[in-house]
Amino acid sequence: MFLDELQPIVKEFVQQPLAFTGGIVSGALKLKLSEDPLKGWLQKQGLTNFAYTDNTKDNGSGPQTISIE
Repeated sequence: MFLDELQPIVKEFVQQPLAFTGGIVSGALKLKLSEDPLKGWLQKQGLTNFAYTDNTKDNGSGPQTISIE
Protein backbone atom coordinates (compact mmCIF):
# COMPACT_ATOMS: atom_id res chain seq x y z
CA MET A 1 0.00 0.00 0.00
CA PHE A 2 2.72 2.53 0.88
CA LEU A 3 4.95 1.18 -1.88
CA ASP A 4 2.15 1.69 -4.42
CA GLU A 5 2.21 5.41 -3.63
CA LEU A 6 5.97 5.61 -4.20
CA GLN A 7 5.87 3.73 -7.49
CA PRO A 8 5.38 6.83 -9.74
CA ILE A 9 8.28 8.61 -8.03
CA VAL A 10 10.59 5.61 -8.42
CA LYS A 11 9.52 5.16 -12.05
CA GLU A 12 10.33 8.80 -12.87
CA PHE A 13 13.70 8.52 -11.10
CA VAL A 14 14.63 5.39 -13.05
CA GLN A 15 13.69 6.98 -16.40
CA GLN A 16 15.66 10.20 -15.92
CA PRO A 17 17.80 10.07 -12.77
CA LEU A 18 19.85 13.20 -13.47
CA ALA A 19 16.85 15.41 -14.23
CA PHE A 20 14.92 14.03 -11.26
CA THR A 21 17.81 14.59 -8.87
CA GLY A 22 18.37 18.08 -10.28
CA GLY A 23 14.74 18.93 -9.70
CA ILE A 24 14.88 17.72 -6.12
CA VAL A 25 18.08 19.66 -5.42
CA SER A 26 16.82 22.88 -7.04
CA GLY A 27 13.58 22.58 -5.07
CA ALA A 28 15.45 21.99 -1.82
CA LEU A 29 17.68 25.00 -2.47
CA LYS A 30 14.63 27.07 -3.56
CA LEU A 31 16.26 27.99 -6.87
CA LYS A 32 14.06 29.82 -9.37
CA LEU A 33 14.17 29.00 -13.06
CA SER A 34 13.89 32.68 -13.92
CA GLU A 35 17.07 33.69 -12.04
CA ASP A 36 20.76 33.06 -12.63
CA PRO A 37 22.67 30.73 -12.39
CA LEU A 38 19.89 28.28 -13.23
CA LYS A 39 18.47 30.47 -16.01
CA GLY A 40 21.89 30.79 -17.66
CA TRP A 41 22.48 27.06 -17.49
CA LEU A 42 19.08 26.32 -19.04
CA GLN A 43 19.81 28.76 -21.87
CA LYS A 44 23.15 27.06 -22.54
CA GLN A 45 21.31 23.75 -22.75
CA GLY A 46 18.98 25.23 -25.37
CA LEU A 47 15.95 25.30 -23.09
CA THR A 48 14.82 28.89 -23.48
CA ASN A 49 11.10 28.23 -23.88
CA PHE A 50 10.18 27.09 -20.42
CA ALA A 51 7.13 28.10 -18.45
CA TYR A 52 7.70 29.14 -14.87
CA THR A 53 5.22 30.67 -12.50
CA ASP A 54 6.62 32.28 -9.39
CA ASN A 55 4.13 31.63 -6.61
CA THR A 56 6.40 33.03 -3.92
CA LYS A 57 5.91 36.71 -4.69
CA ASP A 58 4.19 38.80 -2.05
CA ASN A 59 1.08 40.14 -3.70
CA GLY A 60 -0.27 41.89 -0.61
CA SER A 61 -2.72 39.16 0.23
CA GLY A 62 -1.19 38.36 3.59
CA PRO A 63 -3.08 38.11 6.86
CA GLN A 64 -6.22 40.17 6.97
CA THR A 65 -8.35 41.29 9.85
CA ILE A 66 -11.97 40.35 10.05
CA SER A 67 -14.75 41.39 12.40
CA ILE A 68 -17.29 38.92 13.67
CA GLU A 69 -20.56 40.29 14.95
